[in-house]
Amino acid sequence: MITQATAPSTSDVVYPDSDGEPMADNTLQYEWIHTIKSGLDNVFADDPDVFVAGDLLWYPVEGDNKTRTAPDALVAIGRPKGYRGSYRQWEEAGIAPQVVFEVLSPGNRPAEMARKRDFYEEHGVEEYYIYNPNGPQIEGYIRRDGRLEEIPQMHGWISPRLGIQFELVPGSDLTIREPDGSPFMTHQQVIQARDAETERADRIAAKADRLSAKADRLSAKADRLAAKLKEMGIDPDEV
Repeated sequence: MITQATAPSTSDVVYPDSDGEPMADNTLQYEWIHTIKSGLDNVFADDPDVFVAGDLLWYPVEGDNKTRTAPDALVAIGRPKGYRGSYRQWEEAGIAPQVVFEVLSPGNRPAEMARKRDFYEEHGVEEYYIYNPNGPQIEGYIRRDGRLEEIPQMHGWISPRLGIQFELVPGSDLTIREPDGSPFMTHQQVIQARDAETERADRIAAKADRLSAKADRLSAKADRLAAKLKEMGIDPDEV
């Protein structure tokens, strides 16, 4: 008797939420991943149909759990915010992340990055940005005629999809600006800005308290003067 094995259905395929790899190899790489992801969150905070993620596994093909990658940051326009264990494209109306970011560490090799570029090109990414904070150096690619072509000049480049601007001048770190011109901030800068705003609010509150106390004193003085005038037989309202 001959038995024929049947291929497992796509519903039986397991798509792990982790590839077992660390998010970052060092603190500098992690800081930049966090800065980019948080900055993108700020840009699209008020748009419920833009999904932003960091280090999330992306499976582009249903039934294939081997074809996958985890961009350091991704943006999927047209997909709702919310929890994902992984980005399974067939469950996301077939929408591939339009924009992806990679932040390099010294451990990244050219062959590895070439494979990632091929992956993003094959699976529909429209914009691909690679930042090497140890350079510092920024590369960008944009889809033209089905291919990811390198952007010749990244300094001053504005992302067509995101509206953010990249600035990198010799001797300086990368600056990424939101569409309103405000820069993406590191976690430490966010804390410093928050503390500065709290300090400013405290100063304003203290000044308001002083003005309120002064107003109370003036009101009390006016009450005493009114009482004295009444003692003298003078109506304060007619003075």
